[in-house]
Amino acid sequence: HQYAHVSISQFLRSLERIPKDMKIIATLQFQSHLSIGLLTMFLLKTWRSTAFGIFGYLNFTKAGYVEHSKNFKPEDMEARMNGKNCIVTGANSGIGYATAEGLASRGATVFMLCRNKERGEAALSKIQSATGNTNVHLEVCDLSSISDIKSFASRFSSNDVPIHILVNNAGVLENKRVTTSEGFELSFAVNVLGTYAITELMLPLLEKAAPDARVITVSSGGMYTSPLTKDLQFSDSNFNGVEQYARNKRVQVALTEKWAEIYKNKGIGFYSMHPGWADTPGVAMSLPTFSKSLSGKLRTSEEGADTVLWLAVQPKEKLVPGAFYFDRAEATKHLLFAATGGSHSIIDSIVDHLRSMSNLSSQS
Repeated sequence: HQYAHVSISQFLRSLERIPKDMKIIATLQFQSHLSIGLLTMFLLKTWRSTAFGIFGYLNFTKAGYVEHSKNFKPEDMEARMNGKNCIVTGANSGIGYATAEGLASRGATVFMLCRNKERGEAALSKIQSATGNTNVHLEVCDLSSISDIKSFASRFSSNDVPIHILVNNAGVLENKRVTTSEGFELSFAVNVLGTYAITELMLPLLEKAAPDARVITVSSGGMYTSPLTKDLQFSDSNFNGVEQYARNKRVQVALTEKWAEIYKNKGIGFYSMHPGWADTPGVAMSLPTFSKSLSGKLRTSEEGADTVLWLAVQPKEKLVPGAFYFDRAEATKHLLFAATGGSHSIIDSIVDHLRSMSNLSSQS
């Protein structure tokens, strides 16, 4: 859209320099070109949504999980995690809670990063009771606030505890534009900027656990409907919460690739995944129509978290750096003919913007 604004203004200026009869022809040609461009974009978006809907219904539901689980190997999940330190963001409900509980049940020391202290304490108590693991701790941090993230990182890093697993799970889908106290669009602030900042700030502690350290980012199948864009805060058109969420999740997948590339010598594995369509409190609140229409067909939070736990316990030599996983297997990052691929220059530009917005220096 930003390029359209530029081309339109250039077109109008150029009209002033040509004869009147030629202006009519030029205007018609421009309108025709613009109409074709808008039609192409409409058809492309329609194809992405249709392909995603069909692909998702066949694979992302509970039925898809049941079918895919026929290829699961029970021994893959038998590893114990005693002595491993794990951080899970957004751990008080849904997939984050199921992930924290799964790690705790395997003996890991788990740090639950939650925004709401009361809900975090309730989740902490439930996990300790369910697993018998008392090495589960609550850390209160608002992932939409760079200031809060930096305060947490400073406080936590002072303990000099190596981090073996960082699970970037915290996420939000706002249907209307909400701006944080720091001036950022809320979905972007949590899903992208917060994920970027917490990962970058935890790198020194992750390095202490190398070569076993890994970062697992929980993306979404919705990213299949979106290409990379530099319009990180949805500033160039009317806000669409679902589309912004998809954009955010596409950035997470691209960020994971970039981290795997630039930090390949640090002994840290970077992986992204998506949980399928799970029946979580977040989905019920943000997408009530979707949730109700697929009632009884959605995955449980535990089924959604299964691949997170699988990635956490697999030997690193079995995993592909920077890859995107679904149901314990590497998955495609793009649907056929969806035109969602992005160039390296776009993600490089995005990383530069994130570094500037968070006022962080490169860790490479």
